[in-house]
Amino acid sequence: MPTDHDQIHRRAASGAGFDDALGLVLLSREPDGVTSRLEIGPMHRQPFGIVHGGVYCAIAESVASLSGYFWLQHSGIGGTSVGVNNNTDFLRSVTEGIITARSQPIHRGRRQQLWSVDMRIDDGTLVARSQVRLQNIAMSESV
Repeated sequence: MPTDHDQIHRRAASGAGFDDALGLVLLSREPDGVTSRLEIGPMHRQPFGIVHGGVYCAIAESVASLSGYFWLQHSGIGGTSVGVNNNTDFLRSVTEGIITARSQPIHRGRRQQLWSVDMRIDDGTLVARSQVRLQNIAMSESV
């Protein structure tokens, strides 16, 4: 795991790794949340033509984890955060367009954080909502 905060910031901003493979693009980040977007493509659909539920779960995990990490840095606590629970409700089927995800903190503590992630399509319709619990980890700890 990278321990250089500048490197982590660059990777998050560039969408490196799984987020890049998924097509998730970071739009903005603040201590109180992250906004990302995903343009739906054929690789995001299940055999019946709608977005696969795992896509929503992956978006939520990435957005919440980045939110948790950025908050830890901003608050002075430091370290990083990893997902330990992801509960996603699928509210509407989507076949095409852009999904925009926005996180909001529910609880932020020294050991754990809880984030809500709303995913909406272009017209503002809420299509999925997730609640993601994160474990805060000091950079010296093993993941």
